[in-house]
Amino acid sequence: MSAPCSPKDQIGGIIYLPRLCDKIRLFEKGELPEDYHANLGHGMDRWTCEFLGVNYEDLAAEVRKGATDDEILEWCQDNGKSRPDYEYEWWVSYMTNRGFRDDLSERLAERKQEAGWADRNDIQSFMDYLDADEGRGTY
Repeated sequence: MSAPCSPKDQIGGIIYLPRLCDKIRLFEKGELPEDYHANLGHGMDRWTCEFLGVNYEDLAAEVRKGATDDEILEWCQDNGKSRPDYEYEWWVSYMTNRGFRDDLSERLAERKQEAGWADRNDIQSFMDYLDADEGRGTY
């Protein structure tokens, strides 16, 4: 089993999109850990698709056809919502900081507690948590 790439990875200024695609590919190969299955198409996957203005199942179908991340980005640009550059900057900030002093802060604290990391002040967001949980970064 393999963990997907970092949630902080970007392509074309779109944070998380490479991870979304990676999760679909790993799932199709039977290599995505079972813990991840319930969230396919939900949470950050759904938020990313909503930001891009595409349907998750349609995007997943393109990934399953063998599209690369670059091809998926192009597909999203052709089939999704057009946005000004500043919204992409907001998107990166929004996704990078989910769980930091927002409506998901309590859930992040619960996840840290469950992992035995309640005292880990270096984990400030869900992206930090995912990277730490998957053994990436300086965590």
